[in-house]
Amino acid sequence: MHPRQLTAWERAGLILSKDQPSELDLPYSFEDLSQMRTLRDLQATRISVRSIRASVDAMQRVAGLSNPLLEASMVRRGSRLSYRYAGALVDPFTQQLAFDFELAPDRRLRVVRSGEPMVAPTVPGLQEMFLRAVKLEEDPNAREQAMQLYREILALDPRHAPACINLGTIYYTLRDFETAEAMYRRATNADPDYALAFFDLGNVLDELQRVHEAVECYQRAVVLVPSYADAHYNLALAFERKGEKRRALAHWLAYARLDPVGPWAAHAKGQARKILSGEKLSIVSRFGKQCGKALLKHDAAG
Repeated sequence: MHPRQLTAWERAGLILSKDQPSELDLPYSFEDLSQMRTLRDLQATRISVRSIRASVDAMQRVAGLSNPLLEASMVRRGSRLSYRYAGALVDPFTQQLAFDFELAPDRRLRVVRSGEPMVAPTVPGLQEMFLRAVKLEEDPNAREQAMQLYREILALDPRHAPACINLGTIYYTLRDFETAEAMYRRATNADPDYALAFFDLGNVLDELQRVHEAVECYQRAVVLVPSYADAHYNLALAFERKGEKRRALAHWLAYARLDPVGPWAAHAKGQARKILSGEKLSIVSRFGKQCGKALLKHDAAG
């Protein structure tokens, strides 16, 4: 994330200023990082900082949430932002509830009578439990405690997608890929708009040599967040393994545009040059033409 983007979020009050260090004396807290991920995904869909700020304020007033970015999932519906919360989609501006047809069949919507609170309360302390589990993960000796805490969160809220992802990642590092896959799939079912869940599921499917399925997951992540650089990178690798160099090229070029510096960018540019020089492909998109020419010109100059 570019420093200018962080500054814009700080000015809008969506994250704390880096001049206010967290309790761990880090520039940003774990809570801030979770919010940044949400904000990054939202802005990739061209929602402005001002619109996000307005929707957060409205949700705080309507539902009484202290931090809607962490306590609910934001969903773009046309030009507006709604929140997936307590079994319904909530439009904080109109104060209307909408049926969430992406809920699993066994989930029940609660009928709200006139005069009752618009949104049902969440499990008290759930977010605090989640942040505590994240901090426990930082200690190699506390991994079992973190896993147990994530299980307790999922017992209280079976559709807590971040807990599914983090627990799945622990299983992934333990090389228990089958259990990791199950947790990531659970996260994608809980929140079908969660790009990270599809990206992580793609990674574990790749480890299991199920490249075709991995490609589908990476593609879903890119559709949800077109600026997801890591998803473009892994998608390019997967297409190359399948021998589909033309399709890989588009994602190497996308990665080079989104993350133009560093060793991974150098590798992406190098792979793009190989494909361009080896097959003499004609690039259809305007961006592809510009980037392809620039890469070949760089080779000639070097």
